[in-house]
Formats: sequence, structure tokens, C-alpha cells
Amino acid sequence: MTVRTRFAPSPTGFLHIGGARTAYLNALYARRHGGQYLLRIEDTDKSRSTPEAVAQIIESLDWLGLTPDEPPVMQSAREARHREVAEALLASGQAYRAYETADELKAMREAATLAHRPPHYSGHWRDRESGPAEAGRPYAIRIKAPRGGSTIVDDLVQGRVEVSHAELDDMIILRSDGTPTYLHAVVVDDHDMGITHVIRGDDHLTNTFRQCMVFDAMGWARPAFAHVPLIHGADGAKLSKRHGAVGVLEWRDQGILPEAALNALLRLGWGQGDTEIIGAEEAARVFDIADVGRAAARMD
Repeated sequence: MTVRTRFAPSPTGFLHIGGARTAYLNALYARRHGGQYLLRIEDTDKSRSTPEAVAQIIESLDWLGLTPDEPPVMQSAREARHREVAEALLASGQAYRAYETADELKAMREAATLAHRPPHYSGHWRDRESGPAEAGRPYAIRIKAPRGGSTIVDDLVQGRVEVSHAELDDMIILRSDGTPTYLHAVVVDDHDMGITHVIRGDDHLTNTFRQCMVFDAMGWARPAFAHVPLIHGADGAKLSKRHGAVGVLEWRDQGILPEAALNALLRLGWGQGDTEIIGAEEAARVFDIADVGRAAARMD
């Protein structure tokens, strides 16, 4: 198996240092195993994605020496493929049409909350056939979540993580306007790109169990997952602008060298004994994702 990792930022702003660290870990893992490190721009949020942000992300990665091994993939260019897979799941009985309006879904969530239940979709259309009343009405495509049992992920950083299927609902994979949801598009893209290892922030860990529904329903092998802790400020709170979190190019403009930036990012949650300076070539030789700590790193 050829190891293939990917960094998949959303172009809604500058590439911050947390994203840069994720990109570096993906590149290191691929290089350690003689594989490829790829870049996918997840620009399906058309209202917030900008060409300027895309250009800034690519410029930031190039400055750090993290240029991907293949041309970047634009997620928005693959919407037809995302729809194709959703339609395939519908045809195989693994998904179904759901005709609720936005107001009906809101009322459903409110009723669940009042009943002290999770605000999950009720599954109203899961085992129903549409009739004349639904002819011509818009519908979403929802995947059938597994009933009973649980999903287990042996995470390369977090260890064994298990979620009961009672916590999952029949999520939408294709909206009524024909656009794919993020959780669906990511799975299709990872499969088609041959991604073997998904290395990302642990804020995505809960998404993993929903994404596994698509992998499993399509009969696709799941990639290995590694969810790394986020970077926190010195006070233990999630890193933000008030802590001095900066875009990568701000570091460049301050005169920081890319080698120094990479060294600082690598040592946030990973280290090799007491060694303080680890060049990119040496890091690629010794890096192991299993050595990344589970606790959030604090950046002073």
C-alpha cells in the first residue's frame, strides 16, 4: 500500500498556524513512509470561500516547503461525482428521499428538545414510499444510519474510540437543491483520491463516525484516522487572535524563517527526547504519528 495523506483546508480566510501544523504532520507521515502528501481545497461553502484565500493558502504552504506532490484538488469541481455517489446509495436502498420542509425540520428538532431527546431527524421517510402528494416536491437524500450496535475507530492518536449507533441519525448527504453536504463530499473525495491516512484536528473526531456511514454503505475501505489535539494558548483556551494566533505569512513578514516555523510547529505536541531543533529531513526520518500527545499543546 502506498501511503497517501491530504491536507484539506477551507478557503474562508488565511492559513493559520494550527492548519499549518496539520499540513506538516500530513507531509511528514507521507515522507516517512515513501508516500504522497496531497492538498484538497474544500471550497463548497461558496458564500465564504474566496479566490484570495485559496491563493494565500497555496502561497503559505509553498513558503513553508509544504507544496503538495500533486496539483491541488478543488472540492467544488467534484459536485457531479458527489451527486453520483448519493444517487448510487439511493438506488441500492442505503439512502432515501426525505421531503420535509425547513419549517417541518425545525418543528421536529424543537419537539425532540422539549421531550429531552437529541434533536435528531425522526426517520419519518426512512421506510415510506412517496405518493402523488410528493410529486414534483423537492427532497433531500438521507443515508440510512445503522440501527443497533456501535462504530469503533482505532485512532492512531486517540486510541480506540466507540460511538453507539443510537447517537447517529440519518444525515443528509444531498440537499434538496442538489448540492452535497460536507460530510458526504469529504468521504467521496478521500476515496477517489486514494487517501490511506486522514490526519486532522481532534475537533473532527465526532464527524468521523458519521463519515464512516458513507464508507461502509458504499463498501469502501475506511482510511486510518489520526486526530491530533488542537493548539491552545498559554492559558489553556483554544488558540485565537487574542492569544496572538497569526496567519503563516505574518510569520514570514516578521522575518521568521520557514525552517524555524516548521520546527516550532512540530514541537507543539511532538518531540524527540530533549532535541530542540529538528530539521525537515531528520523529522521525516524519525516522525511517528503515534508519538503525538493526546493533550492539547500550549503555545507560549
